[in-house]
Amino acid sequence: MTTTTTTAATRRTGERGDVRLTGIGKTYGSFTAVHPLDLTVPEGSFFALLGASGCGKTTTLRMIAGLEEPSSGTVHLGEQEVTHLPPYKRPVNTVFQSYALFPHLDIFENVAFGLRRRGIRSVKKQVGEMLDLVQLGEQARKKPHQLSGGQQQRVAVARALINHPKVLLLDEPLGALDLKLRRQMQLELKRIQTEVGITFVHVTHDQEEAMTMADTVAVMNAGRVEQLGPPTDLYENPRTTFVANFLGTSNLLTARTDSVTGEDLVVEAGACTLVLPRARCSAPTTTGGEVLVGVRPEKISLTHAEDADTIPDGRNRVTGRITSAGFIGVSTQYVVDSPVCPDFEVYAQNIDRDPRLVPGAEVVLHWNPAHTFGLDAAQSPLAGTAEDAAAGGEGTGAR
Repeated sequence: MTTTTTTAATRRTGERGDVRLTGIGKTYGSFTAVHPLDLTVPEGSFFALLGASGCGKTTTLRMIAGLEEPSSGTVHLGEQEVTHLPPYKRPVNTVFQSYALFPHLDIFENVAFGLRRRGIRSVKKQVGEMLDLVQLGEQARKKPHQLSGGQQQRVAVARALINHPKVLLLDEPLGALDLKLRRQMQLELKRIQTEVGITFVHVTHDQEEAMTMADTVAVMNAGRVEQLGPPTDLYENPRTTFVANFLGTSNLLTARTDSVTGEDLVVEAGACTLVLPRARCSAPTTTGGEVLVGVRPEKISLTHAEDADTIPDGRNRVTGRITSAGFIGVSTQYVVDSPVCPDFEVYAQNIDRDPRLVPGAEVVLHWNPAHTFGLDAAQSPLAGTAEDAAAGGEGTGAR
């Protein structure tokens, strides 16, 4: 399976700063870590490789960096082919999760290290500007152990950027931080990338992290790019069950196509008739064909059965009974047993919450048909969930 971006920017080849992978693949004996793929990362973009452990995302990053030799294909950075160049001859730098700062050097000298190694004597101005970029100018004479994890991460970024690479590679750089600090650093990394304007390629297993920072996300699964595009498009229009479940949560209902009416597809799921836009359906739209109907939990409204007559016409409806309800602050997560899905999930904001919506209550789930998507049941079995992928382990050399 080969995958390329389709935007105008990615159709331009040979641009300075573009990362172009052509037929790139990696095998370890009989095990295939990365199946041959084509991928273009436009110059100046923030690009994320997203997937569970063992999907091949880190192996792909290491082939760009020169830390892994491809079994097939080529790597171009701009107009230069670098497939067989050693890492130190490639115009890239890498930031790892461990940061790898020199503990005996202060922050100024950590950042200056690359310049001094190249024989540059006057480094004060460049180091000062880089520390200001990462908002650590006042910490210049501290040692790494005197900084927080987030500050150490910013030092690692500054040290990598001061050599002016064409591409900065980030391998799970936020994995060691706690949740609150990780979210702060997501915004910080995006700010830095916007200011310096160079290409960032970021590997992560965290879908929120990828969607917060990246312009384009490539979702990887079992050594292949499952789907590629802007975060909003991937979330709103997943093409497979893996993507639908890896990027957030999706309720997937097995249905059969009843008819095609204009721009809409009418399907039957059990005793329920549901409508979805044809444009959001990747399954064949032939009458009688099987389709997986999907809807995100936050798109669904929950109404007590006694108030069913207040639901506006034209909405998709499914009846059911609440089996559990969990309060998580900004919303309540409900699980509803319905004829079409035994574990229908609904996320409802805690605004004027109906006190009758408790376990055991009979309810109607309803949503705008435009918020429904369809997947090819034959090509996307329900077994292909994110949980299955995460349970698959790393394999030999695939990360």
